[in-house]
Amino acid sequence: MPNGPLSLPARLCLLAWDLDPTRAAPVVRAGALADLARRGLLVDDDGIATPRDLDSRTGDPALDGLLELVSESFPHGWRTWVTLHARYTLDAVREHLVAEGVLRAEKHRVLGVFPSVDHVLADTARADALRTEAHQVLSGATRPDETTATALTLAAAADLPATATGTPPAASTDPGFAAVLHELETALRDASPAPSLPKGR
Repeated sequence: MPNGPLSLPARLCLLAWDLDPTRAAPVVRAGALADLARRGLLVDDDGIATPRDLDSRTGDPALDGLLELVSESFPHGWRTWVTLHARYTLDAVREHLVAEGVLRAEKHRVLGVFPSVDHVLADTARADALRTEAHQVLSGATRPDETTATALTLAAAADLPATATGTPPAASTDPGFAAVLHELETALRDASPAPSLPKGR
């Protein structure tokens, strides 16, 4: 995609930018789970998301944070992990996007007392490029790579507006990853309310 080296959850964070964080968090978490599964760092053990190696790291704070969370928690299936503490992954992805200059963090106080942070889209061209690429892929004008196809598959499962123009192409020919992706899609469909609500940051 014409947006530089953004991770799968970071792409989904931007595609879900207009959603309330409670809806965006599961989509971003599903992207992180898919990314780790595609890298072979999370494997499927009879339906349970299982770290392949407790010492493996990606160098991406959001992905490594999720790996650590899965490693230190009671075993859960893929569907459970899509929503369980999903806001942690969303917050980590946002922090990384702030560091990359894609988002800007604006600090303020609620009721003049409680510290809070609003995230503002600083690099609108990056988000626009993602939406344009999504439209081109879904309309059949371009062929996506596996990461892009996976992002659009998950975005469609969450009923994101960016995927309203068509059907995503197959994300993978690997049967193991395809099975994991199916679990993530199912969880997103179950978690997605309708209709979409405006975000409140």
